[in-house]
Amino acid sequence: MTLDIVVLGLSITSSWGNGHATTWRALIKGLAERGHRVTFLERDVPWYRDHRDLRQPPWCRVELYETLADLPRRHTAAVRDADLVIVGSFVPDGAAVAEWVTTQARGVTAFYDIDTPVTLARLEHGTTDYIAPATIPRFDLYLSFTGGPVLDLIETSWGARAARALYCAVDPDLHKPHDVVPHLTLGYIGTYSPDRQRTLDRLLIEPARRLPSLRFAVAGPQYPADIAWPANVERIEHLPPQEHACFYCAQRYTLNVTRADMIAAGWSPSVRLFEAAACGVPIVSDRWAGLDSFFTPGTEILIADATEQAMAILRDMPEERRRDIAAAARRRVLAEHTARERARTLEAYHAEALAARARREGVRPGVGAVA
Repeated sequence: MTLDIVVLGLSITSSWGNGHATTWRALIKGLAERGHRVTFLERDVPWYRDHRDLRQPPWCRVELYETLADLPRRHTAAVRDADLVIVGSFVPDGAAVAEWVTTQARGVTAFYDIDTPVTLARLEHGTTDYIAPATIPRFDLYLSFTGGPVLDLIETSWGARAARALYCAVDPDLHKPHDVVPHLTLGYIGTYSPDRQRTLDRLLIEPARRLPSLRFAVAGPQYPADIAWPANVERIEHLPPQEHACFYCAQRYTLNVTRADMIAAGWSPSVRLFEAAACGVPIVSDRWAGLDSFFTPGTEILIADATEQAMAILRDMPEERRRDIAAAARRRVLAEHTARERARTLEAYHAEALAARARREGVRPGVGAVA
């Protein structure tokens, strides 16, 4: 069944300081490859306008709008007639957008929370402006970047009809092994975040200080000017998604560092895990609940809690074991965590939501109203 899908997301055209772009690009490409038609509605804001690296993706139609008022004026018909309408987290004026979508759409509606632990914390404190508590029960689906026990919480505490995990995913056409000789011992991709910095200090910066003969790199924007980077740490201010694979493949190991909210919630894999694994690069990660449901520690991923553990991995890991861990992680990702797999999952959720709606309305799908 071919679906007409409308997405209202933060940004698909710019990856500048915006991890959402990677998720939207991969998922929508996966949907297009399965025959679905997708329109992406994006607010035209200066900070993304000045840093666009994919103005018109080949696998969906992008429509930019300037103000909230533009949506009903230009896109009511598309939202009303779509089989599935998805509103993403952190959309500007998102609470009003969600209200409008759930009022106008006749197909299945979904809120896709790419920031679930952050959203739940803001809901608790009444500070979220991109989704209102009263709107959550009006969506047919609450799609969450976080799985595990949080899904039950979203349903019981916030009234979601159906909270379902839709984790981030990798595009294996972009992320795959490259024939390059790794010149970096350890690298990391991530926008600066105060709650990640202590882990970055412990697992990359301090090892770099103690192992001056090895080379390291940190790619990502917004790091404060007062960070004392060791001389053997290369800084890259921005790395476009199309350059991620080459960067991973230039590393013997790549580092995963998880936001504090994600650690607290658990079951919140970063897309960097799947990207690096798909590139055949072994991952050194911090520890969080649910990690072992995505990768098996010791055979598909390496866990480091302290500087000494990270240094032991970088210095002492036998090459054969390093390669075996990388190969095992790549097999796992290609089997379970590609964008095509997420597209299939979304299709199943759509069908589930249709069936649930039919039950609520007393209608048998394909038959009509019950007399």
